[in-house]
Amino acid sequence: MFYRCKILNVNFPSSVSLGTFVKHLPFSKPKTSFPPQRLNFKSLTTTTTCVTRSSSYFETLNSRQKDQIHLYVDALLQWNQKMNLTAVNEVNEVMERHIEDSLAIIPPIQNSYISSCNNSFDNLRIVDVGSGAGLPGLVLAVACPGWEVTLVESMNKRCLFLEHAVSLIGLSNVQVVRERAEKLGQDSNFRERFDVAVARAVAEMKVLAEYCLPLVRVGGLFVAAKGHNPQDEVKSAERATKLMGASVLQLCSVESHSPHGQRTAIICFKNRPTPRKYPRDPGTPTKEPL
Repeated sequence: MFYRCKILNVNFPSSVSLGTFVKHLPFSKPKTSFPPQRLNFKSLTTTTTCVTRSSSYFETLNSRQKDQIHLYVDALLQWNQKMNLTAVNEVNEVMERHIEDSLAIIPPIQNSYISSCNNSFDNLRIVDVGSGAGLPGLVLAVACPGWEVTLVESMNKRCLFLEHAVSLIGLSNVQVVRERAEKLGQDSNFRERFDVAVARAVAEMKVLAEYCLPLVRVGGLFVAAKGHNPQDEVKSAERATKLMGASVLQLCSVESHSPHGQRTAIICFKNRPTPRKYPRDPGTPTKEPL
């Protein structure tokens, strides 16, 4: 069962197109392109691409987008008093640890998509698996109004919050889907329909691969937001990633307000279809990870 949220048509001036937004993001371009290939795990520490920032990503948004983010944060904290949406309960902490972290994965998506998928990144179809409170998917939808964002969440209460937030801030480019990722991966309406799948704070990498990659089209990307040192987790997920038809493309270090001051975007490129037997039945990827 899913809900399509198309509430208001928000007219963004041409000056805040996705291209303009990304152009003004404080990040450095990679020095080399990254063709689809498997990483050599013995040299992960030397092949990681660093994406850093010197100022707030939030400050690159226009006034309308900033207002939308503030409305979202206020609603998040208000609803958090009656349900478990986030462990953070102060506005400044939400802005630093959730909003900035979510915005920070846009440059890695842009760099990897342009260099590996050879397509424009202005009108992507994004799926946020295990969206929870809408992080990072809802924030991406605000920052990138040209993207069509699907928020996948299995818990009804969280879906109610997501629907409320989408309506409150006036997003016409968001769809809320209440379902298990394993079921959507076997649904022809969703299987291999997305350009990019993202996941943040959902599960370990080898479980995420089975959740997310069946939803990604061949030639698309899977981006997992992880901690400051995910090399062991990436290595452990190598088999699962390969079985899903993908390979690890690169690891992008992103400055963060987490305790370690750094997070990592793990970028996977899907180069062949996922076998029909994947994903397995709901709950199996967690109980019996590949």
